[in-house]
Amino acid sequence: MPVISFVSPKGGVGKTTSALILAMQIARRVTVTVIDADPNHPIKSWAEGGDTPENMTIISDVTDKTIGETIAEVATKTPFVIVDLEGTAATIVAYAIAESDFVIVPTQGSQLDAEQASRAFGLIKAHERGIQKHKHDYKLPYAVLFTRTSAAIQSRDTRHIRKSFEAGGIPFFETELNERAAFKAMFSYRQTLEKLPHDEVSNVKKAIDNAESFTREVIARINIYTHSPTTTG
Repeated sequence: MPVISFVSPKGGVGKTTSALILAMQIARRVTVTVIDADPNHPIKSWAEGGDTPENMTIISDVTDKTIGETIAEVATKTPFVIVDLEGTAATIVAYAIAESDFVIVPTQGSQLDAEQASRAFGLIKAHERGIQKHKHDYKLPYAVLFTRTSAAIQSRDTRHIRKSFEAGGIPFFETELNERAAFKAMFSYRQTLEKLPHDEVSNVKKAIDNAESFTREVIARINIYTHSPTTTG
């Protein structure tokens, strides 16, 4: 079953938020396991609020020595596995990438963040080169996810970066995760998007729609690469 890893060489780009959003939306339909490999364990902390969906299991006790085996084991039992990783300098990230079916690289729409994302591309390419010694046509599917963007208008920087990625053959999601109060409120309230108080958090419905659009695009891309009818309904 698909293993989707979130990799970011830079903090503050919405990596954990993106991983949790995807996991929550998938859990509305099928079972998902989240491996919280970030040393700060933000998803584990979120789950301690007691609102973890019934279809979601969270594993946080992994190390660079156990993460590969852990991913391989849960992937045989769970329709989807989401892995939230720390910075790309860590060995644990390389081991997780080796077990992944798809890698998502979140980045904000700034030139600095886009340049930092290239470190993640480097790890992906390094993994590919190792496999290509035995399987010449192997490619690990990945895509950049633009996060914390304006819902009203796409910035000039973001437009420029998207064009640069397109010219360089770097895949990216058409859907962007916008800057939404509800995405931050998930962690402060320790609730799923659907259970956030609408009278206290603005535009919850728009955040849910944004999360759904992102999830549908992730599933569509996985189906294209695996040629299998993976679906969340």
